[in-house]
Amino acid sequence: MKFLSAVLVMALACLSVAAAADPLTIHHGYGQLTNALSPIVFQKTDLMKHYGKSYVVEPIHFQGSSAEVTAIAAGQVDIITVGNSSLALGVQNAGLEDFRVIADGFQDGVGDHFTSPFMVRNDSGIKTIEDLKGKLLVTNVLGGSLDIAMRVVLRRHNLENKRDYTALDVEFANMTPMLLDGKVDMVGLVTPWAYDTRLLANAHTLFTQKDAIGPSQVILLAARTPFLEKNRAAMVDFFEDLLNGIRWFTDPANRDAAIAFIAKATKQPPERLASYIFTERDFYRDPMARPNLDALQHDLDTQAELGFLKSSLDVRKYVDLSYLDAAAKRLK
Repeated sequence: MKFLSAVLVMALACLSVAAAADPLTIHHGYGQLTNALSPIVFQKTDLMKHYGKSYVVEPIHFQGSSAEVTAIAAGQVDIITVGNSSLALGVQNAGLEDFRVIADGFQDGVGDHFTSPFMVRNDSGIKTIEDLKGKLLVTNVLGGSLDIAMRVVLRRHNLENKRDYTALDVEFANMTPMLLDGKVDMVGLVTPWAYDTRLLANAHTLFTQKDAIGPSQVILLAARTPFLEKNRAAMVDFFEDLLNGIRWFTDPANRDAAIAFIAKATKQPPERLASYIFTERDFYRDPMARPNLDALQHDLDTQAELGFLKSSLDVRKYVDLSYLDAAAKRLK
């Protein structure tokens, strides 16, 4: 009996050691691949120093960032790619006071880099923003960054949703067919859909996101404080690997290999990707994954001024870049 008890104790001890050695599973919500780089980077595990040792990433797709906020509030995901408006609404409406910005996702309208266009058909008769009265307008998710930018422009021209026009949310992949078939009157697009050749031949840009709110911190990586603090070591490893991955993907010397990898991961034609990705025709991404907090503050101040938020936020109260900073020090 004593022998069996000793064996049982040893077995339980081995199980405890094995459990302790298991890598952390990071459930990573995302909207669109290739825009925020992190979901792509962590698919190329051969670049990762710590992947499979201290952590692994489980990507989970959402149509838009507001759905990601709902999921993180419910504890279904750990890190999300969140839009600036959804970040504020998560704090104000969902009570996520422990919500923290932890890295850059991508930025719109920085310098000569890409800015999201709002496009109408050439034969629609729509020539001015006032011509959108009575029309059906589409973005990817109501309450998301594109939707807010659209409403900012229309409100400045005294047009309000439901009173003067109707706003719907539609997946990006369905927007061009719906626009060209006359089922909707305007669409707000991001890469790569904004470069669809049939779209460009039959539609034009009425205004852009940069026209609406200037350079914008559109997407951020965000997480909640309890998850971050509980898993500090793994999160620093996560960011070290992310920064190494960003360097590899954006290095011109690796361009052909990077495009081939992304094309396979996203099932996009490599020639389409090559026409814009990691150039000025693409969104801007900070090379050290640092968010533009001044742009983010301006985004939220603008939304509050126009009544889309109850009030603005002091964004720096909801930022924790300590994990990113610790990872960056390792790379010096």
